[in-house]
Amino acid sequence: MNHSILRRVACCALLVVASTGGVQAQTPTSATLPDFTGIVQKNAPAVVHVEAKYTGESSPGSRRMMPGQPPSNDPQAEIFRRFFGMPMMPSPQQQKHTSLGSGFIISHDGYILTNNHVVDHADQVTVRLQDRRTLTAKVVGTDPTYDIALLKVDAGSDLPAVDLGDSRNLKPGQWVLAIGSPFGFDYTVTQGIVSAVGRNLGQRDQPYTSFIQTDVPINRGNSGGPLFDLQGRVVGVNSQIYSNTGDYLGVSFSIPIDVAMSAVQQLKTKGYVSRGMLGVTMQPVDDDIIKAFKLDNGTGAAVVDVTPDSGAAKAGIQPGDIILSYNNQPLLQASDLPPLVGMTKPGSTVPVEILRNGKKQTLQVAISEATRDRNAVNNVAAGSSASKAGSAALGLSVQSIDSDTRSQLGLKSGQGVVIADITGPVAAQAGLQAGDVITMVNQQKVGSVAEFEAATKGVKAGSTVLLLVRRGEQSNFVGLTVPAGR
Repeated sequence: MNHSILRRVACCALLVVASTGGVQAQTPTSATLPDFTGIVQKNAPAVVHVEAKYTGESSPGSRRMMPGQPPSNDPQAEIFRRFFGMPMMPSPQQQKHTSLGSGFIISHDGYILTNNHVVDHADQVTVRLQDRRTLTAKVVGTDPTYDIALLKVDAGSDLPAVDLGDSRNLKPGQWVLAIGSPFGFDYTVTQGIVSAVGRNLGQRDQPYTSFIQTDVPINRGNSGGPLFDLQGRVVGVNSQIYSNTGDYLGVSFSIPIDVAMSAVQQLKTKGYVSRGMLGVTMQPVDDDIIKAFKLDNGTGAAVVDVTPDSGAAKAGIQPGDIILSYNNQPLLQASDLPPLVGMTKPGSTVPVEILRNGKKQTLQVAISEATRDRNAVNNVAAGSSASKAGSAALGLSVQSIDSDTRSQLGLKSGQGVVIADITGPVAAQAGLQAGDVITMVNQQKVGSVAEFEAATKGVKAGSTVLLLVRRGEQSNFVGLTVPAGR
């Protein structure tokens, strides 16, 4: 059976020629179709082509299985592939790749919004403007959970910028317009209507996003580009398509601009994105629950577990409760809950309406902060003013980790420094990345910039430095050999 699957649409260095046919809908003669030329003329200069170069596996956003490789869902196998390659295969760290996508300028001083999966693991990011200028972009911060990346270019303070709208006012049937670089074809304009709003895709990596669903033709390379309303305001960030071929089949998804800009502001101010946590594990209200609980319908979310000492536990939520609404927002289905909780500021107290033993009641729940995405620790490094130390010979620079981040990462006090930047080929070829945590250098524990400096002082050409590197839940020793003749 051929199943359609969700695909992120960043385009790797592959040129594909495709065409999409369509039938123009019949409309009453009294109705007039919108003219999009004004929107395009005004906003196209603020849309950019994004090119990310990286060393590693063929697709940082979506890795494919190769014959003879361990399953891709094995975290330890993934670490070994990234760090050491696999027997009888070319080392992934020796492969050079380019990812192509889109983006748009959100401020006149050069801040650019795109998707995280466009620039994920990039060693270098450049953007090309409509006037054909090519600028080097700095990755200010990323949030893999929302699939948002914030870039910055230095090109003065008069760059063209888009106007931002309010995605919360979108309704199915409204006209929308996309500008981007599908298959590398810059400034391609496509249009359609909003098919649905608040669409939760049930994905394990993006449970906190309620997408805008449209029938705007989106293809590989459109990722990170803007979705405009008829007023020429950005209402979404084009992100994914539903397809069994990898190309557009009629259903596209965009991240609401309100969600994206919330992430942007946090990346600017504190270098990472925090999300609210209720403290429950839930499931849909299925037919068995409806029958057992004698419910009228399947709306809401069924609580199956409550995290000890969480806000939900302290407020009295119990397994078997049906959550009907959160912060006065009714839940039509269980997947409606995570995006609402995620957008809640930690420390807030919100009303949660539940159904227990056939009776409704409202509880006041204190929302805590969700565990931070461990893949986004590079955002902390990018947004922090803490001191950095670099080793030119090793090709990397490191930064101290604050106590809050260390706790989020499950590290002990005084344990580890984070890689802030990859600055040379030695670290890059070893597969190290910004965000990796170094806990030991030559079997010597390091927990600060000063300790790292002391441990790497006097590294000589031809010598090998052994690092104990932690990425996510896995730790591995990585040897960095300084080339002779430096």
